[in-house]
Amino acid sequence: MTRHPEKITITNEEINVLPLGAFEGEVVVISDASATEMAFDEINRHRVVGFDTETKPVFVRGHSNKVALMQIAIPKKVFLLRLNKTGITPSIQRFLENEKIGKAGVALRDDIKGLQKLKHYAPAGFIELAEMSKNAGLEVESVKKLAALLLGIRISKGAQTSNWEAGHLNEKQISYAATDAWVCLEVYSHLKNKGFTLV
Repeated sequence: MTRHPEKITITNEEINVLPLGAFEGEVVVISDASATEMAFDEINRHRVVGFDTETKPVFVRGHSNKVALMQIAIPKKVFLLRLNKTGITPSIQRFLENEKIGKAGVALRDDIKGLQKLKHYAPAGFIELAEMSKNAGLEVESVKKLAALLLGIRISKGAQTSNWEAGHLNEKQISYAATDAWVCLEVYSHLKNKGFTLV
């Protein structure tokens, strides 16, 4: 895989020639609130996870939708929690408020704000990768560019504006959602191994 350790930014032209990358491990889709407890029994064993959310896009000005999906990546597995079906269960709220579990992601302020609209909680343990990358001297902030610069892969964003409230998520949606969370965990691990943190 091509990597650019000496580079601090990357162009779209450079990204377009990179190999397409996607998460290839196990993906668990959770649509039933009763299944969240068991998922977090496993998730909570990890000190840092990859984190992201998805919301059905709005094409009418002034309107907004609620967060429909929360993605959590652990090594070799990604959980996709369909919040439009499960709601914020007690186990989900405990996770969001647990400062001992790092939740690594990009543009987390938007994710936190969106989740607050579902249920008020006290966010803790969130790790903003854009800040970590800035501390590392990088001039990239998006998941797409971080994946390209640090992991040497191009990730597909085609499903980003799809309907995340659909009755069933299709394969493209599942792959896109899982890949985004997985990339966040991989980028965090890469930066941490290089000695960069949020401090």
